[in-house]
Amino acid sequence: MSAIHLTKGGFENRIADIAVMANGWKFKGDKPALIDFFATWCGPCQRLSPIIDELAEEYAGKVDIYKVDVDEERELAKLFRVRSIPTLVYIPKDGAPVIQPGGKTKGELKQMIDTTLLG
Repeated sequence: MSAIHLTKGGFENRIADIAVMANGWKFKGDKPALIDFFATWCGPCQRLSPIIDELAEEYAGKVDIYKVDVDEERELAKLFRVRSIPTLVYIPKDGAPVIQPGGKTKGELKQMIDTTLLG
């Protein structure tokens, strides 16, 4: 199982209603989520992509893992103030999202998932 490519419609169905986000964060998911904001032309994003897919397989049933192409979904990137890619957004079931710019190693990602999302 690889990460799910997320569009604006998918975001609104699985993550949150964009129209009400200005009034506060209300997560819709039934399990924590990780969103990888990437671009197809980005070298660091290309190196991170297979790791994200591996994590999607390893955490299947525990964490929903998504990918958002910033060139196709500019509105979603703007919502999370993505200024550089890759940018990772960790969304716990309760609480505000944690935004982390830059590529990480698989070990760093697993540690962040385990502490921020499953801890």
